[in-house]
Amino acid sequence: MTSQQLNTSQQGQEIHETQEVAKQEVLLEMRGVDKSFPGVKALDGAGITVKSYSVHALMGENGAGKSTLLKCLFGIYHKDAGSIIYLGKPADFKNSKQALEGGISMVHQELNLVQQTTVMDNIWLGRYPMKAGLGFIIDHQKMYRDTKVIFEELDIDIDPKTKVSNLTVSQMQMVEIAKAFSYNAKIVIMDEPTSSLSEKEVQHLFKIIEKLKNKGCGIIYISHKMEEIFAICDEVTVLRDGKLIDTVPVADATMDSIVSLMVGRELTQRFPPKTNEPKEVMLTVSGLTARHPRSIKDVSFDLRRGEILGIAGLVGSRRTDIMEVMFGLRQYQSGEVMLNGKDAVCHTSLEAIERGFAMVTEERRRTGIYAGLDISFNSLIANMGEYVKSGLLDESQMQKDTQWVIDSMRVKTPSHKTPIGSLSGGNQQKVVLGRWLLTQPDVLMLDEPTRGVDVGAKFEIYQLIIDLAKKDKGIMMISSEMPELLGVTDRIVVMSNGRVAGIVNTAETDQEEILQLAAKYL
Repeated sequence: MTSQQLNTSQQGQEIHETQEVAKQEVLLEMRGVDKSFPGVKALDGAGITVKSYSVHALMGENGAGKSTLLKCLFGIYHKDAGSIIYLGKPADFKNSKQALEGGISMVHQELNLVQQTTVMDNIWLGRYPMKAGLGFIIDHQKMYRDTKVIFEELDIDIDPKTKVSNLTVSQMQMVEIAKAFSYNAKIVIMDEPTSSLSEKEVQHLFKIIEKLKNKGCGIIYISHKMEEIFAICDEVTVLRDGKLIDTVPVADATMDSIVSLMVGRELTQRFPPKTNEPKEVMLTVSGLTARHPRSIKDVSFDLRRGEILGIAGLVGSRRTDIMEVMFGLRQYQSGEVMLNGKDAVCHTSLEAIERGFAMVTEERRRTGIYAGLDISFNSLIANMGEYVKSGLLDESQMQKDTQWVIDSMRVKTPSHKTPIGSLSGGNQQKVVLGRWLLTQPDVLMLDEPTRGVDVGAKFEIYQLIIDLAKKDKGIMMISSEMPELLGVTDRIVVMSNGRVAGIVNTAETDQEEILQLAAKYL
């Protein structure tokens, strides 16, 4: 167990052992909810029941209907059938404004704050307090005082007058939660709230969740991280293929039982068998240093053909900077990069692609896909120059290569013309992997390749990574999930504050050793 998991478990125990609260009441009951889109039945009898003074996990594979169900509650979608009972009365919110005013708030995974305005402006946007008798003049002093009161209640240490653009991701999330609290929310929906947080920030978030719970709120908590579910949640509802499968107390569940409900079968193992065999060294990195003084310094390692090399470290350890310097996305200062015996220092991403590198970025939605465009475009964009012949696009070859991505990456889609944004996170990631494989790289760099991907799809991506290593690709893989690194990689480079703290053989190490190395230069 990692220190984060241990702290998370302890935090969860504190939440479960808080002083006896008032009698729980059912705040929300969604029953038999149906919702269809053209050609797809997204919800088929789905539902959830949420009580006061509780944290309720909503789980399911990507595409199971979690987001659609909550959007029906929040007034973003209108259900085709079913009932919503909120605070004992039928409810059918026409839009998110009605839902907010009714006491239902949602903290989205993609934070929705106005960057160039202040924190307090964001919290009271659209409902500013006005000075009595002075028409439409905003009472900034009252807005400041009211914001301070909320922050003190939630133990949030942010100046209300600070511009949102100056906040960290964690602080922005706290502002979103404070905004939800300002509506006197009875139900707070949190969608993957820890995806970009450090261990310390996760602990702070859990304390805020505890405060909300103890004030009688019902929190709907969506996460793919099982340890969080067992740490802070009281009940878990599982959806599969748009259907309500079961609701169980977390105390009566196990990780295996929840996964079985999610995928409809038993997963006998979390990781595929390690069948790749590392061979000779193909890549040597010596003394690699970035130009920015707070980035990587004197980084050295090698990568063998057919090897999966993990890169571990705490948030802020500059793991991603290694890949960005190698791929020409971050300015190079000094050091040597040799690939297949040739100089491979790259100053642009185009140069990196030409020399045999490919990189799958961490933020899939922001930098990895063109959500509104189809699978074909997203598959071919990194290799588009290869399809131009005599000034014309070779559409026949483009169609063949798109089909290759769909088939070889096992992408579940009705058509290559399907917008990639409509696919599940796992299938989006498979398309991105396929895109880079079309460039025929020697070294494939993967930054958090399973972030936001459900349990079943993770297994498929692990298998794809191992299969690529068996084809003599060199794989570099950053992950914040320690079991993932220990389950998939051959060796692990551990980063600490921009420097290599150690390189360990995966079969001979454990989480404790890796965490000790990760703290070496802090």
